[in-house]
Amino acid sequence: MRKTTFKLATLLALLSIGVAQAQTKLVEKVTRKGNELLIPYEKYVLPNGLTLVIHEDHSDPIVHVDVTYHVGSAREEIGKSGFAHFFEHMMFQGSDHVADDEHFKIVTESGGTLNGTTNRDRTNYFETLPSNQLERALWLEADRMGFLLDAVTQKKFEIQRATVKNERGQNYDNRPYGLVSEYVAKNLYPYGHPYSWLTIGYVEDLNRVNVNDLKNFFLRWYGPNNAVLTIGGDVNSKQVVSLVEKYFGNIPSGPAVTKTQVPTPVLDKDRYVSYEDNIRFPMLQITFPTVPNFHPDEAPLDALAEILGGGKSSLFYKNFVKKQIAVQANASHPATELAGQFTFTVLPFPDKKLDSIEAAIRQTLVEFEKRGVTDDDIKQFTATREAQLIDGLSSVSGKVSQLASFQTFLGNPNYLPQEFKRYKSVTKADIMRVYNQYIKGKNAVILTVYPKGKADIVAKPDNYTISTADYKAPDYGYAGLTYKKPKDNFDRSAKPGPGPNPTLKVPPYWTDKLANGLKVIGTRNDEVPTVTMLFSIKGGHLLSATDPSKAGIAQLTAALMNEATERFSNEELNAKLEKLGSSIDIRASTEEINVSVESMVKNLDSTLALVEEKLLRPKFAAEDFERLKKQQIELIANQSTQPVVIANKAYSKLLYGPDNIRSIPVSGTTKTVEAITLDDVKTFYQKYLSPSVTNLVVVGDVDQSTAMTKLAFLNKWTPKSVTLPKAAPARKIDKTRIYLVDKEKAAQSEIRIGYLTDIPYDATGEYYRATLANYMLGGAFNSRINMNLREDKGWTYGARSGFGSTKTPGPFTAQAGVKAAATDSSVVEFVKEITNYSKSGITEQELAFVKSSLGQVDALRYETPLQKAFFLGRIIEYDLPRNYVEQQSDILRNITKAQIDAVAKKNLPINNMIITVVGNKELVKPGLERLGYELVELDKEGNPLVTASSTSTAPAKAGSSSDNKGNNRN
Repeated sequence: MRKTTFKLATLLALLSIGVAQAQTKLVEKVTRKGNELLIPYEKYVLPNGLTLVIHEDHSDPIVHVDVTYHVGSAREEIGKSGFAHFFEHMMFQGSDHVADDEHFKIVTESGGTLNGTTNRDRTNYFETLPSNQLERALWLEADRMGFLLDAVTQKKFEIQRATVKNERGQNYDNRPYGLVSEYVAKNLYPYGHPYSWLTIGYVEDLNRVNVNDLKNFFLRWYGPNNAVLTIGGDVNSKQVVSLVEKYFGNIPSGPAVTKTQVPTPVLDKDRYVSYEDNIRFPMLQITFPTVPNFHPDEAPLDALAEILGGGKSSLFYKNFVKKQIAVQANASHPATELAGQFTFTVLPFPDKKLDSIEAAIRQTLVEFEKRGVTDDDIKQFTATREAQLIDGLSSVSGKVSQLASFQTFLGNPNYLPQEFKRYKSVTKADIMRVYNQYIKGKNAVILTVYPKGKADIVAKPDNYTISTADYKAPDYGYAGLTYKKPKDNFDRSAKPGPGPNPTLKVPPYWTDKLANGLKVIGTRNDEVPTVTMLFSIKGGHLLSATDPSKAGIAQLTAALMNEATERFSNEELNAKLEKLGSSIDIRASTEEINVSVESMVKNLDSTLALVEEKLLRPKFAAEDFERLKKQQIELIANQSTQPVVIANKAYSKLLYGPDNIRSIPVSGTTKTVEAITLDDVKTFYQKYLSPSVTNLVVVGDVDQSTAMTKLAFLNKWTPKSVTLPKAAPARKIDKTRIYLVDKEKAAQSEIRIGYLTDIPYDATGEYYRATLANYMLGGAFNSRINMNLREDKGWTYGARSGFGSTKTPGPFTAQAGVKAAATDSSVVEFVKEITNYSKSGITEQELAFVKSSLGQVDALRYETPLQKAFFLGRIIEYDLPRNYVEQQSDILRNITKAQIDAVAKKNLPINNMIITVVGNKELVKPGLERLGYELVELDKEGNPLVTASSTSTAPAKAGSSSDNKGNNRN
């Protein structure tokens, strides 16, 4: 590594010069020598305090722009929780020179993707675009940094407040175990501690804040001196500096920001707390306070968590999952800027009381003390961390994110070598020391989450009450803040045009075939020293069509293939994989059994030896079968607590009909899984898993000859004649009906609207054209459906639609999770948008957007090994021509409004669709009945309960719903 650093005194002198006179100066430049594990970059500081980090990577024609502000929910205060995250939403609502909702539209139109995230300690905004769109991204980010507040209106404020509340409903209140982190936070940390509430905040606090609170938050924390701008990809550093100076250089600095200092929480006793949830499996979670991230003890604590509960070779897996005491058991150690939390989590089977689980956890710790830390533990941990760090280097966005994080929290973008070193240096003595210092005999928050009506199973009665004594609200310096806009010598209202179109790099690939029929496709990728392999074994759940009474057998077979083999126990296999830093994962889906493999190049031979074991020599042990069968049955029962799963199950049964195997989940039903025997699994494996119906994708730093030599073991796999089931004809829908499933007291309703199409996947045919037509209806963020329900109404966190065919025709589905009070109104708006699009089609402006957006997005599609693997997997699955991407580009470039309109009209039969709603029947049924559709009630398995025709004979028009008032924004 070569590192050039300029003295701090020189930098401080520069910052003391007036903005008009000072110049942006290079602070340091880091380059790579050989194969060093580091990210090359240049670091600059502008006179206004903005830190700029640039990483050049010319491997793909893309650029990733990240603006990280050193402010998160930890800068909030009691009574104003959730504000940092709320503000993140507001940053997408336009600024002086960017109209409302234009930020998403401009980036998407440019072929890019974008988002923002908020956590306890920072908020970041990022875009990935074709590299010729760099200036446009910088213009957008600079405009909201320097010109936001005059564009903030009360209307925008109210809509985004409603959206955030819906996000809380969807991801916390309406999700099993969704409030676990909230209960731990408020009971682990003292009242008023920056971590004593979650980033999402409390609804009552969101209701309390006003526009002026938002504006002060912006003025206090969103200055350039509290931000890091990191740019990586196919860029020229000199040009980047010039553009950043142009767009960011005149933005005034904000108030100074100092690091928050808080003491480590001290618990004087074990704090037992509990709450009731709509769940099947109770949960016991024990959380100890530990150290912040980058603390010297973080790495050994991470290692301790991995040994105790990080995988199938861990003590928690052995003592809880393997012994069929729990469906899940693990340990983790998340650490953030101000504190860390060491957590044990166990989800026991429903017949267990939590006091016995707590005792078993403590006994497991005693066992660990006696066992100690082994050399293999260290090897497994360090190899796994090495693989994780290298995986983070496989994309420009991953590298930019690491640089931005290191600079934000450490002031040193070049921390990756030290990060690697500190994990590589963990010793057995370190791990035992931190165990004794932070876990053994220490007090913790012990949380029980119990199913409804089962408070008697808690570990111990609640014994802790949060004290508000001695709390003093922090003074963050909001008084007297003023808004000063930049003064420019150029026209900032002029949206920058794109640079010259980059040359797209569709991965070149090779194909091959083994004598047993296994097809192979691959590409050389030397950007990171890894190999990704994806096996796709055709059939999957669909093979149960021959005997639906044993549906779920594909999933059970795949699960058993992840267990012991003829020569190794599951624990031995996982220990070997972890010491290699490799992974092998086998899963069943509707149409396939998939085997995914990740390996370092240097360990590929050893990893493939384990693939051979799992793929060709599974043991199918009776004890593994009984345990996994029990787990699968319990997980099926657990699905009745999850609104999204309930909605998908009911919708599928309505789409395909009860006699179609696709109407049964891949996991099967309780009845069908109970009927499966171990001999059934062995027969399924012997009969259906064959190289003759298998495709293999290879992406990594190996050429064709080397790869095929290493894959020679697959010739041992004996081929069989496998006949794949034919698709059943599409089920006809005579008229649109509403199907309602009751989810008692649900804060949100899940909506699915659609039908089963008659068009299979075709990369250059009608299916492709249908996806183009859907893009503006519900495929893009700024589609009609999402803009209506989320951005205009604030009823949902997100709404979308799409076509989902494979080789057999699939459904068209429009869907969203919406706030319960707006359920009927949301159905009306869905129907309105689909109807209008079917009748009137796309506008010329929308068509231009589709062509611009999808015409440039290919630049982003082939960057990472996994992206390349999926791309190649589609080629081999559908036998696509080598130039199919060019064919799609020609279709997109030449398609007309009339052609799009014809596709929409044909494929959006709104009067012959299924409307499925899962929600609180007591609240939503009256409004749904007034919409004029026949309404049929279903149970949670999608079976009819009661059919009641509504009094009206015609569907309600938009606006006729009782809840569809023009001012209904909450």
